[in-house]
Amino acid sequence: MSVQNAPKTIIDLGLAQVVHRNLGTAELVEAAILRGEGRLAAGGVLVATTGKYTGRTPKDKYVVKDASTADTVDWSSNQPMDPGTFAMLADKVSVATAGKTLFIVDAWAGADPKYRIAVRMIVENAYHALFISQLLIKPTAEEAADFSPEWTVVDYGTETWERDGRDAAIALNLSEKTVLILGTLYAGEMKKSVFTIMNYLLPLQGVMSMHCSANLGSGGDTALYFGLSGTGKTTLSADPDRFLIGDDEHGWSDEGVFNIEGGCYAKCIKLSREGEPTIWDAIRYGAVLENVVLKDGRVPDYDDVSLTENTRCAYPLDHIEGAVAPSVGGHPKNVFFLTCDALGVLPPISRLTPEQAKYHFLNGYTAKVAGTEAGVTEPQLTFSTCFGAPFLPLRPGTYADLLEQKLSRHGSQVWLVNTGWTGGPYGVGSRIKLQYTRAMIRAALEGRLTDFSTDPIFGLSVVASCPDVPSEVLDPRSTWADAAAYDAKASELREKFDKNFEKYR
Repeated sequence: MSVQNAPKTIIDLGLAQVVHRNLGTAELVEAAILRGEGRLAAGGVLVATTGKYTGRTPKDKYVVKDASTADTVDWSSNQPMDPGTFAMLADKVSVATAGKTLFIVDAWAGADPKYRIAVRMIVENAYHALFISQLLIKPTAEEAADFSPEWTVVDYGTETWERDGRDAAIALNLSEKTVLILGTLYAGEMKKSVFTIMNYLLPLQGVMSMHCSANLGSGGDTALYFGLSGTGKTTLSADPDRFLIGDDEHGWSDEGVFNIEGGCYAKCIKLSREGEPTIWDAIRYGAVLENVVLKDGRVPDYDDVSLTENTRCAYPLDHIEGAVAPSVGGHPKNVFFLTCDALGVLPPISRLTPEQAKYHFLNGYTAKVAGTEAGVTEPQLTFSTCFGAPFLPLRPGTYADLLEQKLSRHGSQVWLVNTGWTGGPYGVGSRIKLQYTRAMIRAALEGRLTDFSTDPIFGLSVVASCPDVPSEVLDPRSTWADAAAYDAKASELREKFDKNFEKYR
C-alpha cells in the first residue's frame, strides 16, 4: 500500500491493509452501505447511528501539555494530557488499524486562502469520510493531486481508551499537529476538533475565531449569530430571504468574515418543511442523517427522539439555494448573541452597548439542550464563555478583546436574543415561537426596532413593539402568571451573571 503525500503523522498507515483516498460521494455512500454503517432513506440520504455517544463528550477531550502549549493554553478549562500518554494512544491506534481498511479525506479549513489550513482526516468508517468531506472545504482537482497536509485528524471510534472508567478520548497535540479520536462514533467530534485547532491558530494572527453562523442580505450586509448548539444558529441563519455564508464556525479578519467549513450540521428534532424549508430541502442525496429513526418506506421521522433528541444532518453548502460562494462576507453590521434561557426571564430581544456586549460575550449564558452533549437529557443552565467554551484553547480574554476591537473598528450593533422559554421556566412555560424570533431579527436587520426602554433588572435596552410580534411577547414579565415570581427568578439570574463575571474582572 502506498499513499501519495502521506502526512507526517505518528500513526503508522503502513500497517493498514487498504487505504482509500478522497473517494467521491457515490463511492462513500456505497461503501457505507456495503460495510453495514448505514441505510438509505427515501430520497437517497444516508442514515447512520452513533451508538453509545449521540452527542459530544467534553469530559473526554484533552490537549497535550508540553513546552509550546504550557504557557499559551488556558488550563483552567482544558484538560492536560502528557506527551507520553498521547504517544501511547497513537501506538494503540496503529495496532488497531493493522490489517484494516482506512479512508482518507483531504480538505481545507478556512474559506479565506490567507488563513486556511490543510487537514488530512484518517477514519475507519466510510460514513465518517462522507460526513467530513461534506463538512469541510473540498480541494479542487489540482489541489487534491498535490495536497500537502499540515494537520492530521485520526478518528478510530471503535478503539477505546479504557482509563479511569472512560472509554472515549479526543486528544489534541497542537505541537505535533495531530488529533486522535477514540471510543466514540459521534461524527461531530471531528468537526469540532478542527474548530478547536482554528481557535488556537487564528487569534494568534489577529483573527477573531467565532462559534457563530453568518448570512448576507441582498444589500450586502453581513450578520453574525453566536450561540451554543440548540440556540438557533443554523435555523436562523438559513433564512430564505438572505444568503448563507455558514452555519457554525467563522473567522473575522481585517478583510471581513469567512467560513471555516464547507457544509452545515443541522439539528433535525421536529424538523418540518413549513418551519425550516431551507434545511428541509438541503437534506437530499449526499447528505448524512445521524440517529434519525426511519418509519414505513424508510421515511425519516423527525419527531421520533427514541435514539436521542440530538438528531442531526450534515450537508454541503451547495445544498442551500443561494449560499454564498466562496463563503465570505464583509464586516458585520449586526451581531446576534443567541441564548436559550431555560428560566424564561430574559427579554426575547435586547440592544446591547459595547460594554454589555463584552459582558454577555464573556458570560456566554445559555442552556445546554437535551442530547447535544453526553448525559444532557433536559435543558441545563450554563455559562459557556464566548458562546463556545468547549472549543477554546486560549484564555477567554483573548477572544473577548478581539471582539471588542472588531466591534469598535466597524461599528457593529450587538443584540441579545432569547430563543428559550417564556411564560415560566422549562417545564412550566413554553419556548418562544420561531416565527416571533425570526420577525424580531428581521426587524433588527432592517432597522425597524425603535422605542427602547431600560429593563429594571438586567439593565438591557428592550423594545415595546415589533412588527409581526404580539406586544406581550416582548415583555417576559407579562407572560408569567405570577409577576412576583418572575421578579424573584430574574433577580436570581442577574446575581448569577454578576457572580460568574467576577472571574473575568
